[in-house]
Amino acid sequence: MTARACVIGWPIGHSRSPLIHGHWLDKHGINGTYTKQEVAPEELENFLAKMQAQGFAGANVTVPHKEQALALADHADDAALAIGAANTLWIENGKLRASNTDAYGFLKNLDQEAPGWDETRKSALVLGAGGAARAVLFGLLDRSFDDIRLTNRTRSRAEALASHFDAPIHIVDWEQRNTQVAGCGLIVNTTSLGMTGSPPLELDLSGADATTVVTDLVYVPLKTSLLEQAESMGMRTVDGLGMLLHQAGPGFEKWFGVRPEVTADLRNLVVADLLDT
Repeated sequence: MTARACVIGWPIGHSRSPLIHGHWLDKHGINGTYTKQEVAPEELENFLAKMQAQGFAGANVTVPHKEQALALADHADDAALAIGAANTLWIENGKLRASNTDAYGFLKNLDQEAPGWDETRKSALVLGAGGAARAVLFGLLDRSFDDIRLTNRTRSRAEALASHFDAPIHIVDWEQRNTQVAGCGLIVNTTSLGMTGSPPLELDLSGADATTVVTDLVYVPLKTSLLEQAESMGMRTVDGLGMLLHQAGPGFEKWFGVRPEVTADLRNLVVADLLDT
């Protein structure tokens, strides 16, 4: 019997999830498929209700369905509840279960590319207050960070995000962001600034030191101006592609029974696809 999974969104053409999961299916010799399913918002509830009958073991969820998918699930894990969104669904004992693996992917990417990044200074500057920032904050709090500085172009959104967590998160005005890099062990860009087609992220790293790790969740381009600046100052940098790859692993295990590895071959496959578009 062929195991089936999919990614759902509206639109869905941009998703590279089939490339990632297709690579793992081939590598492990699994008789399975992973496809894109374009699902309009008004069709989501019906699609999920019939997902098992259609032969799907589960699905990844992308915009704009993540919050509604969480609400429709029969059971959600702590990560999905804390982040307020689901990106991974699976059927277990006839029930729809939900998780959010973005924080897992964020942490695994840093662990792999910058070993020891969280072992000394538990301080971070996080730029942005969207869904990605929520996952990052959840991950940092899980690693016992006790000095988190959060800044966003709209301060009220940062305040609303911080209030979601019962933790000491310090709100910084966007105009004061450059003053906050000093003493940070980690700097994270979760905004779209710096992405191809978007305005650049203007952040002066001169107040940081060479032991600071800088990561940008943007992966188009792979090396943003923020990462270039950090590299020129001798800091360790981590691009955003690894987060995309690592967050896919737990879902693959739920649907196909194997926990896959993020390898150089997989990364090169996705990089080639990015460069081809």
